[in-house]
Amino acid sequence: MSLTDIIKLIETGFMFYLMLRIHCFADKSEGLANNMENGYINPAPSPLRKIITVASIAAGIQFGWALQLSLLTPYVQTLGVPHAWAAFIWLCGPISGLLVQPIVGYNSDRCTSRFGRRRPFIVIGALSVSIAVFLIGFAKDIGHHAGDSLERSTKPRAVAIFVVGFWILDVANNMLQGPCRALLADLSANDHKKMRTANGWFSFFMAVGNVLGYAAGSYSHLYKIFPFTKTTACDIYCANLKSCFTIDIMILLLVTVTAVTTVKEDPFTKQIQDDGSKESTPFIGEIVAAFKSLKKPMWILLLVTCLNWIAWFPFLLFDTDWMGKEIYGGEAKGDARKVKLYGDGVRAGALGLMINSIVLGLTSLGLEPAGRLIGGVKNLWAIVNFILCACLASTVLITKMAEAWRQHHGSPLTHPPLNVVGSALAVFGVLGIPLAVTYSIPFALASIYCSSTGGGQGLSLGVLNLSIVIPQMFVSVISGPLDDAFGGGNLPAFVLGSIAAAVSALLAILALPNPPKQVSLSPGMGGGH
Repeated sequence: MSLTDIIKLIETGFMFYLMLRIHCFADKSEGLANNMENGYINPAPSPLRKIITVASIAAGIQFGWALQLSLLTPYVQTLGVPHAWAAFIWLCGPISGLLVQPIVGYNSDRCTSRFGRRRPFIVIGALSVSIAVFLIGFAKDIGHHAGDSLERSTKPRAVAIFVVGFWILDVANNMLQGPCRALLADLSANDHKKMRTANGWFSFFMAVGNVLGYAAGSYSHLYKIFPFTKTTACDIYCANLKSCFTIDIMILLLVTVTAVTTVKEDPFTKQIQDDGSKESTPFIGEIVAAFKSLKKPMWILLLVTCLNWIAWFPFLLFDTDWMGKEIYGGEAKGDARKVKLYGDGVRAGALGLMINSIVLGLTSLGLEPAGRLIGGVKNLWAIVNFILCACLASTVLITKMAEAWRQHHGSPLTHPPLNVVGSALAVFGVLGIPLAVTYSIPFALASIYCSSTGGGQGLSLGVLNLSIVIPQMFVSVISGPLDDAFGGGNLPAFVLGSIAAAVSALLAILALPNPPKQVSLSPGMGGGH
């Protein structure tokens, strides 16, 4: 496939998106901005099989997200992007989350397509993800054909293709996740038991996608299944990445096609006001109104969530890089032996993330009884934030252990001992406990605190999403220069995260009010961005 063909494919997808947008909003009129109870046909709760089918899309989303977290930071450094600048590429995630998810959520609440409110956005998102991961996986090959030299460490054309694909991927992920979650809420038809069940299945498939993604990323011979992935410009590490993304495309398209063809939606119907006096509220107006109506508990929730993600994002961004550099003592480029060590460390980190996902899935099943046992959700959130603080702080000790072992044995080109690797993997595993809470409690609390704003499911998720993406932007901007200022490692950003986790825990105990007892803690409304 030539570069011209790829450009034509992107143009075709973009035109398809424009056509769907025109179709979705061609019928807008007075009364369309009302709550869905006023204009949406609200059926009885859907059968469990339909909820499971839609929730399975989470496996395809999380498979790709797991690959992003475990492989893309190391991969971008093989293209010649310095470690200090790698974090800036991740800015696209929070920026797209800041802009795309509220807009998509708002528009999907009001889409009048005959195919339904959510399914058009789910289809567009899945197709866009497929195009994006193709560009990312084949960036080196496209860059080489466009003129990148194999002898030079920096490959500017490949970097450009990678960045374009990476930004499309994050935009598409946000376009896909919000409507998928909102569709689960629609299918539950305000039945609380059905909603808890839907959230539980969504959480289950998130864990399945994570385990599959991290397992694929940790397997070093996956490229042998797809021999065409190893080329002159693409070494074994790159070929494994392409193979992983090829599997991701297959899984995502399979679950998406199954969901949109077997689960039907009743279309959103307009309702003309009798007096014609009520006008449609613009999107920005609804966002402003939503923030004006927030009460003190919701503002505290946004602050605690913000600090919580300042703590999480450095580790999520650089966890496998930490394993490759600090624990295994490798380098992303340069000496071939150090590059191999780095690759081994990255795969060990992917294994750690798979362990993390298993712990996350198991912990998810016990959140509600755990919350009752320790006296409320704010106490639970505070405790796990202290666990997060301790785990991030322990990365300093484990790193010093690895460095001391290399200096003492004078063997910088051998794998670290089992006790060091085991300690690092234990950190990954224990972090699955606070991650399960991070994916559940903020969304459960927001569903109560924002219930009086009058916004739809999509808009409410967008409001909470702002407190997640803004700290991600902050960390993306400062983590690279901060690490570079202290010698180019990952520890300074981890220490910053540890401090933020401790402050978040204290705020959860001292300022966050307990919600009513009926709140479900079932995860499933959380996601990668």
